[in-house]
Amino acid sequence: MKKELDSFIQYLSIERQLAKNTLDSYERDIIQYLDFLESQAIYSLAETKKIQISSYMQRLKGKGRAVATQSRSLVSIRAFYHYLLKEHKVDHDPTLHMEMPKLEKRVPNVLTIGEVESLLDAPQTTVPNGLRDKAMLEILYATGIRVSELISLDVDNVNLEMGFLRCIGKASKERIIPLGAIASECIGLYISTMRSKMLKQSQTEQALFLNHLGTRMTRQGFWKIIKKYAAETQIVKEITPHTLRHSFAAHLLENGADLRSVQEMLGHADISTTQIYTQVARGKMKEVYDKAHPRAKKMSVEQG
Repeated sequence: MKKELDSFIQYLSIERQLAKNTLDSYERDIIQYLDFLESQAIYSLAETKKIQISSYMQRLKGKGRAVATQSRSLVSIRAFYHYLLKEHKVDHDPTLHMEMPKLEKRVPNVLTIGEVESLLDAPQTTVPNGLRDKAMLEILYATGIRVSELISLDVDNVNLEMGFLRCIGKASKERIIPLGAIASECIGLYISTMRSKMLKQSQTEQALFLNHLGTRMTRQGFWKIIKKYAAETQIVKEITPHTLRHSFAAHLLENGADLRSVQEMLGHADISTTQIYTQVARGKMKEVYDKAHPRAKKMSVEQG
């Protein structure tokens, strides 16, 4: 069975051109699976049936492996059998119709509007880096785009006159997203006054947001920026580059935006991914109701 695994990894490396870390992950998952089969006295992949894979998944669950780990293992095993079937090394795919372990959908970490305002007001806009940082944070909250999409923006991806930006998301899908007045103003000010000073020798650089070298901002660079301002504002909640995206979606839904529009702006392929934010919005709605409605709280009722 080791021979089949070696040829599979070689196929992924040469034909699929997967990264080394991904190859290592596939290999590690499948070695563990093959060890399990051998412990069950199964030494040929052609002998395996759905029940063996189900037993293996139960073994992972019993060992307390995270649901994400279980899912990744099944993905690896499924890809392995697809390859074996394609190469006529097995005559059936035992992973067919197997359901993926259900991933628990966590309610995303969302800032209050006051916390967002504190974070967005933290950069000092009198220095080049500060104005750049302010523009980046404003864009994230105004549009909900991913950090990877933010740092991929070129100057010609924003239309300040019309008030929208164009970004390329997952699977190379293009989205046109409205820009708020404040974000547009910050971007315009950054482009007209500070970006040219940050270009240095890279006058042909098309990236909208630049680092200290005058080249495109990186994910790692932005991570350091948002952590810096989170520390300065002393917001107790954990803040990651995705926090403003989560807050964008939750605040829109709290204020009456329809789910489909939010889905389109976020670039979610499946609306169920967007629906997680409705839990946040419902929680906020109950909080507002309890505070504002005169008969929301319990009261003693006298009986005659």
